Amino acid sequence: MARLSVNVNKIATVRNSRGGSVPSVREAVKACIGAGSPGITVHPRGDARHITAADVREISTHLRSLDGRVEYNIEGDPRPDLLDLVHKVQPDQCTLVPVRPGEITSQAGWSVDTPRATLERVVSSLKADGIRVSLFVDPEDAPVRWAADLGADRVELYTEPFARAFERGAGDAMRSFETYTRVARLANSLGLGVNAGHDLDLDNLVLFRGLPHLDEVSIGHALISHAIFVGLDQSVREYLDVLAA
Repeated sequence: MARLSVNVNKIATVRNSRGGSVPSVREAVKACIGAGSPGITVHPRGDARHITAADVREISTHLRSLDGRVEYNIEGDPRPDLLDLVHKVQPDQCTLVPVRPGEITSQAGWSVDTPRATLERVVSSLKADGIRVSLFVDPEDAPVRWAADLGADRVELYTEPFARAFERGAGDAMRSFETYTRVARLANSLGLGVNAGHDLDLDNLVLFRGLPHLDEVSIGHALISHAIFVGLDQSVREYLDVLAA
């Protein structure tokens, strides 16, 4: 079964909209873990509009007290301040994600035209510190091969195209899923682990959980939105149940 990593960015978004410390990101992390989540994800952006560097460190301190029971995934663009923070915190995984100026959320995976030298050094440096490296990529052959050539450990497949196809109906959903299946099998054949994330929810995850070689799904927006109505503990448990079914 694929592991769930709960992205707690939205908790910080609510907190920052008012100022102060409510709701507490740390308490949200504890609630997710209490419900059984084996992973926590954060994406500290350069403008600190949700997760802050202080959040990253506080979550790290808490997860370290659990003796490796819960994995920590920090995602973001390879800017110097974030990389410095990642090297200091040393999470289990760092997911490198391209960021476009002004974007609200991630819009695409890495382009194979991305200048190679700098990113290759970043991947190598993170791995030298014992941090698993995942690259956020579109569900296409070329970027998966590119990620393997850069020395990444995993790819995270960008799943918004699948989510939009799912909304259009069963036929489109299956055609999209077949594309992801082919790409996941390619990644596995190249020695890459397979993660996935972006717009996965309780409905489309029923199909997507069957993806071959799927190691981990990172889910934030849909899970936290559902938690508004049913509570964070219940929301996490429902997602775990779908993954386990």
